[in-house]
Amino acid sequence: MTDISRIKTIAAGIRRRVLAHTLSRNGGYLSQACSSAEIFAVLYGKILNLTPLIEPLVPAVFQGTPKDGLPAVTGNVYNGSGKWGYDNFILSPAQYALVLYAALIETGRMDEKGMEFYDRDGSTVEMIGAEHSPGMEVTTGSLGQGISQAAGMAWVRKRLGDSGRVVMLMSDGECQSGEFWEAVQAMSFHQLGNMLIYVDVNGYQCDGKMETVMNLEPFHKRLKAFGANVFRTNGHSIKKLLKFAGKMKADKPTFVLCDTDPCRGMKILQRRCPKFHYVRFTDPKEKAEYQRFYTLSALKLYSESKR
Repeated sequence: MTDISRIKTIAAGIRRRVLAHTLSRNGGYLSQACSSAEIFAVLYGKILNLTPLIEPLVPAVFQGTPKDGLPAVTGNVYNGSGKWGYDNFILSPAQYALVLYAALIETGRMDEKGMEFYDRDGSTVEMIGAEHSPGMEVTTGSLGQGISQAAGMAWVRKRLGDSGRVVMLMSDGECQSGEFWEAVQAMSFHQLGNMLIYVDVNGYQCDGKMETVMNLEPFHKRLKAFGANVFRTNGHSIKKLLKFAGKMKADKPTFVLCDTDPCRGMKILQRRCPKFHYVRFTDPKEKAEYQRFYTLSALKLYSESKR
């Protein structure tokens, strides 16, 4: 299997897994999976330089907040990061956690049994990812704060001469915040060329369309004006997403703006436009339609795998 076909399989698996979980819990962050599946698949399937795992990890029980005798626990063990020469991965929009968990399962880094603990009392598999959640290395707080933490990590790694990168996934909505632009300015000033940031530009946020809430465009030109190395591409094109990881510059942080569709692979979601942020089923008929869609898509994937 080629890298492209393998990554396509991972992306399809992410969408199906998130849809199945959304149906089982009567709600979930479904559009985030639609728009970012290829980005996650490319990152975990190829781009990220992570410590290999012997076997998929089963999430541990949450032991409590850090205190004397109880050290802080993070989910970075799923990334195997923190070691010299390997990458850190920071998921800034923590509501994408369900998509991250699906990506970890599809790439063999988390046991699929882990999803049984999702949003349960005492579980580390949080609905909104925290620092102890699988694949989460820090709690990224309110939207827009993750990039500041990532920049601090990158600054330290650069000063230590560590060749490892700090790779991020962001959403376009959080880039409206002032903290985001302050961070980009600092990253450019300190020449943090060890930062690679993919932004899911799906054009929507919890309050509706980006362009009507607070328009960022021309997003790429603004980032360039702040001193960043910027590329813009189709966020569902695996070939293009892979290409830009090799175009980092030593003296500039690199952004890859990924134009995506919040209904990609699930046209049924278009009926909810422009409120895509969270899908909760209140109408049994609508849920039944999504269930039929899931069944048909599963059959389609199965038939394709037999060809």
